[in-house]
Amino acid sequence: MNSTPSEPPPPQEARLDLDRRRRIGMVEAIWGENKNAEQIAAILEHLKEAGELGLVTRVEVSKAEAVAQRLRSGRTRLEHHRQARCLTWGDLPDPDPGLGQVAVLCGGTSDLGVAKEAELALRLHSVATRLLVDVGVAGLHRLLAELESLAQARVLIACAGMEGALPTVLAGLVPQPVIGVPVSVGYGVSAGGLAALHGMLASCAPGLTVVNIDNGYGAAMAALRILRGGPGHHGPDRSGA
Repeated sequence: MNSTPSEPPPPQEARLDLDRRRRIGMVEAIWGENKNAEQIAAILEHLKEAGELGLVTRVEVSKAEAVAQRLRSGRTRLEHHRQARCLTWGDLPDPDPGLGQVAVLCGGTSDLGVAKEAELALRLHSVATRLLVDVGVAGLHRLLAELESLAQARVLIACAGMEGALPTVLAGLVPQPVIGVPVSVGYGVSAGGLAALHGMLASCAPGLTVVNIDNGYGAAMAALRILRGGPGHHGPDRSGA
């Protein structure tokens, strides 16, 4: 088998934000759904040269395998997280106890991919997570049974499709910040997550934060801003590491 030629640097239009971690404390996420394997591999190589972790979202199995073929000669760890549909390039850091824990909840197992994306994005930023699955309002007793344990979390991320009621119920029961993620799951009038989005935006629970449909990464970064913005917590990483 012929060896794979070295990849060229990313095209000019990529313009990677290599200063993002120093500036706002976040690793740049690469949207992978509309990029081909060659583009993703080249971007990851560029991130490696800059000493940065790589996170690529919305990557299905066949594309992940194609990226791995192009990077197979490297020693940096490339991992495809199938449920989250994400690629990571480099070793994930250990959790920072000073940041506290984020609880990631989903109404049902159909919401799990979005919840896993949020959980993985937090792990890349040294945030400990706890995942609670199948605690939707169709069986409210399951959620109520977890309320005491949820007190340990500093922020809650709630992913829900259908009518998207889970974040509203949570925000009426717990004092912590709650971030709602509408998920594109549900019959007919659920309209690909629009019903859940509208329901969360129209919530009567004060202070509920809502991100865009299926945006687990965005919810994770909102949680990270909350964690790092409180008294006694560190701001952006200025080390450039």
